[in-house]
Amino acid sequence: MRDKPALDETPKDFFSEGHRKIQDHFGTRRLADRLGSLSVHDELKAADAAFIARQNMFFIASNDPYGQPNCSYKGGARGFVTVVDEQTLAFPDYNGNGMHLTTGNISETSKVGLLFIDFERQARLRVLGRAEVSTADSLIERYPGAQMIVRVHVESVFSNCPRYVHKMQLVEESAFIPGEASNSPTPDWKRLLAVADALPESDADAAGTDTDGEKAMNRDS
Repeated sequence: MRDKPALDETPKDFFSEGHRKIQDHFGTRRLADRLGSLSVHDELKAADAAFIARQNMFFIASNDPYGQPNCSYKGGARGFVTVVDEQTLAFPDYNGNGMHLTTGNISETSKVGLLFIDFERQARLRVLGRAEVSTADSLIERYPGAQMIVRVHVESVFSNCPRYVHKMQLVEESAFIPGEASNSPTPDWKRLLAVADALPESDADAAGTDTDGEKAMNRDS
């Protein structure tokens, strides 16, 4: 662990020239430096680990080789993100839409940003680092239905102002989260005629003749 920075010191290269220009425009450079020195750290503290252990979802940002960012939602049972140690997180990659945008980006560029939001407590936590994916990770047996395990090697951890986080309560966790007791149900979109002939062999029995894509994605009015 690096030495604790002085009050007006920020982690090296944490703010870019673009950050600085906007901070200077609004007169917040000194505040940014102070908050950086107080809140940004390079390993998971006990409070961070406890916060992550309570969550059942997060958002992850990644970049492809062309510089295009991508943001994805990841959900699971509460506590599905494992805090391996003070500088490592791990989570399962379940069966999805087959695009593998996040894991593909990780395999090529590795840099990721994770945003955990607790809507009930109106709190959030950011984790920045480098990630790797594996189909043979020792943790994969911990997650029934996981295709791969993603490990994130932590570089920066910090909390954010919670004032604009909407207060919401969980009604129920997704019925599609894989579990040991039963197989996960088939999502409606896999029954669309438009994808019937493109489904992998493992999903071939899901092929259907439905045509309402908006309904299949829960977007119909």
